[in-house]
Amino acid sequence: MEPNRQNLIIVAAIQLISIGSLWLASQVTGWQLAAIAFIFAFVGLSNYAIIHEACHGNLHTSRSANAALGSLASLLFPVSFTFMAIAHRVHHNSNRTDNEMFDYYYPEDNKLIKFAQWYSILIGIYPPIIPLGSVIMALCPWVFWLKPWQEAKSSSIIFNRSLFGAAVLKKIRIEVFSGLVYWTVLFYFLQLNWVSVAVLYAAFWFNWSTRQYVTHAFSKRDVMNGAHNLSVSPLMEKIFLNGQWDLVHHQHPEARWQDLPQLGRDSRVPIPYWSQYFKQWLGPRPNKEAAPVALNDVY
Repeated sequence: MEPNRQNLIIVAAIQLISIGSLWLASQVTGWQLAAIAFIFAFVGLSNYAIIHEACHGNLHTSRSANAALGSLASLLFPVSFTFMAIAHRVHHNSNRTDNEMFDYYYPEDNKLIKFAQWYSILIGIYPPIIPLGSVIMALCPWVFWLKPWQEAKSSSIIFNRSLFGAAVLKKIRIEVFSGLVYWTVLFYFLQLNWVSVAVLYAAFWFNWSTRQYVTHAFSKRDVMNGAHNLSVSPLMEKIFLNGQWDLVHHQHPEARWQDLPQLGRDSRVPIPYWSQYFKQWLGPRPNKEAAPVALNDVY
């Protein structure tokens, strides 16, 4: 199927299944709610893969359609698409630098903070901060220009003031406002239950967060090559939209998700997903490699 058309169908299916899950979850309790939360958690992974594709401008060949579809998908995370796209561009430029080194620590680092930071990613504490961050950026961006944010290694590059000019902030505000309208409409017309919605998002955020760093953990400290290709089941390939080919993706950020398996034939052999996943739970390790220098603009 032609990629543009295929992506449109996927976006529509994700919206229908996710909204349907939110409505159905508001009608049930117990094991039925748990089952719906399980489905929602994995549909959310596909939705994030769609957002990611849009961040690279690869979701649709039309720039306006790509932005519109990315914004629509982002409403379900929920997060400002522009906010997420900036953060992801920073990630590609600074991958495996000291600013993005969560899995290793230096002798002078506070190990308690490093371990707390690492396990907050693995158990899902980190994701709720993302939608909150986009709201704060829309309403009072000056908060992120304060000293604590500008001195911390990771936040100092994400909240670089030069990345958030007037035009960018305007887009973020429009997207945050659109998100408020989107969710107000859903809650009003579908009579959603707050507790049920919270259960579904707790399941999704945990599922997303615990997998978020698995393709980078303990990889080579190299901006372009600091990632893994992972072997997963055919079903998870479809759910991830081939996101397990993360090394290929970092080497070819311009490639659409449909092209990654073909490009992967000339890349590093994938390593087993679950062995890589469980290594993360052993915690950060002492750093033994020199830090790479961030690139100016990978894509």
